[in-house]
Amino acid sequence: MKHWDFTTPPESEIADRQVANEGTHLEGKRVALLITGSIAAMKAPLIARSLRRQGGDVVAFASPEALRYTTIEALEWSTTNPVVTKLTSAAEHLSDEHPFSAYVVAPATYNTINKISCGIADGVVTSAVASALGRMERGNTQVLIAPTMHGSLHNSILTASLHKLQTMGVKIIPPTVDYGKNLLPPESTIVAEVARSVTQSSLKDIPILVTGGTTPVPIDNVRRITNRFTGRLGGYIAEELYLRGAEVKLICGQGGYTAPEYLPHHVIQTYSEYKTTVIAELSTSNYKYGIFSAAVADYKPDKVFSGKIPSGGTLQTINLVPTAKVIAEVRDKFPDLYMVTFKYQENINHEQLMAIANTRLQQGYQMVVANRGEETGEKGEQVAYLVTKNYREIKAVGKKEIAKAIANSLEIR
Repeated sequence: MKHWDFTTPPESEIADRQVANEGTHLEGKRVALLITGSIAAMKAPLIARSLRRQGGDVVAFASPEALRYTTIEALEWSTTNPVVTKLTSAAEHLSDEHPFSAYVVAPATYNTINKISCGIADGVVTSAVASALGRMERGNTQVLIAPTMHGSLHNSILTASLHKLQTMGVKIIPPTVDYGKNLLPPESTIVAEVARSVTQSSLKDIPILVTGGTTPVPIDNVRRITNRFTGRLGGYIAEELYLRGAEVKLICGQGGYTAPEYLPHHVIQTYSEYKTTVIAELSTSNYKYGIFSAAVADYKPDKVFSGKIPSGGTLQTINLVPTAKVIAEVRDKFPDLYMVTFKYQENINHEQLMAIANTRLQQGYQMVVANRGEETGEKGEQVAYLVTKNYREIKAVGKKEIAKAIANSLEIR
């Protein structure tokens, strides 16, 4: 156990019911969180606060059954809005005066899903969804459902209801399947799907390939040559694009970044697997953009030793030879792909870095994200410059800001 000396926590600029901002993907959006009678309703306050971290204004609608597993006080605290618990003369379920951008039924029980599918509106949640479906059919809102129930309840009736709702335009958030149950997915997954549903980004539905992380080369069956990069930047880029609605796929090496459950990704083990996977992915899917942030190995041993080199004694000589440049092969094989490449340097000044970036652009790449090891932000953050063919520089500080800057640049090109 960690020792605690009973020191008072430092003062915070965030008040008790405020949340730390993680993004703006739901800024200016009202979100109705509709909670039904599942034990997973206990997570509803966490979902509400996660939605707020992306800027959403959240109002909770709770059925009497839901309030067996969570409380009005917890929901009001987490949303900072009154909770709608019954149908009243104010007609809150119609939301005429203050319409919602999205309605999210989470958790959505077997009973509630089948009622919605059959057009039954006999309570605060089902009545609100019935009105939401009418608005959805007019293009005025989005409806999302997160099915949550024991596996034995996943029968043909439920499947038919889900197919019917999906055909109508309702977005079904896939559950986390474990312990023989359809479990409520992580809050981050729910927030990501809500953000994608309401986005107005020009990147919506655009296929984009992102690479990140290391691409080790083996010495023997145990040892590898790699570098210190974590892959977080590539991950953050893919996450940002996903939240903006892009059809993104991340190819990443093992490292300090673990992709969230919602993000389509493929983890590679070696440089050879990386190269093969990238070419295969681009050959089978019609990607518009390719963002190549992976720290690709520049050298590999000329031969891989069989088994494990014995420990101790004098190490055998390892001859290194250059690897094939994956981005050059991609450029030649896929000339219509808009390529964002990365260039990291040390022991040079800014002008020299920009000259190197410009040389890369002249080789046929559309954007270069360049940075120097010597230049960091006030808190040690990575500092990078986005450079395009007109030699326009965009400075970004911090990996998440770099990811946003890349997404912004793709939106306006």
